Amino acid sequence: MLQIRNIHKTFAPGTANEKKVLKGLSLHLAHGDFATIIGSNGAGKSTLFNAIAGTFLTDEGQILIDGEDMTFKPETYRAKVIGRIFQDPMKGTAPDLTIEQNLAIPYASQKKGLHPAITRRDREVFREALARLGMGLEDRMKTKMGLLSGGQRQAVTLLMAVIITPKILLLDEHTAALDPLTAEKVFKITREVVAEKGITTLMITHNIASALELGNRTLMMDDGNVVLDIQGEERKSLTVAELLQKYREVKGEMLDNDRILLS
Repeated sequence: MLQIRNIHKTFAPGTANEKKVLKGLSLHLAHGDFATIIGSNGAGKSTLFNAIAGTFLTDEGQILIDGEDMTFKPETYRAKVIGRIFQDPMKGTAPDLTIEQNLAIPYASQKKGLHPAITRRDREVFREALARLGMGLEDRMKTKMGLLSGGQRQAVTLLMAVIITPKILLLDEHTAALDPLTAEKVFKITREVVAEKGITTLMITHNIASALELGNRTLMMDDGNVVLDIQGEERKSLTVAELLQKYREVKGEMLDNDRILLS
């Protein structure tokens, strides 16, 4: 489903601020894979997401989604097959539009011809999707997004990303800004939606335990590359301590990142 072949990205090349962020990274995700990604700040996690989403073009390498070469496709084109949720609940939605208007933005892409108005059938679809969140938002569809709490907004953003099933879903620490109880609820909704729709998913997290619990693969990034790819039977029995030991064996040093270790 997702093939990344030897991608490189350097920012500000040839200047005093030159920084090589992706260094020959290759990765293959099969249809339905749910891979969690951990790594220190600066490891290249969000840069990888930006490369996949088309926020910038890579310097070298190739990116294919479902067999289609996306390497030089613009971000707007890739958005048709990629859903993305950011850490900040304020991103990805229009605060001055209502809940139903926000949901209508991605939903309208499946309609043929010009149908700017939200139909009764559209509202039924939105109401059913919102009801699954268990937050009572199906009765507040006329409420502006900017008036929702962070958790409510992030849950609606998740629905926006999957209401038309994407081929790839990118979750960039999408619960990090939420309180623990709300984060757990959004995690639960995420697991259910991804499993039901069989969406190929990449999720960045700083919580190692979550990285080993969610999905079917755990990737560890360091210095612009994937240094560990844990899956199958090995992953099922792996503990946090054992994963850190594997990192030490590969890198020759212990992981030194307080945010990850304290999580």
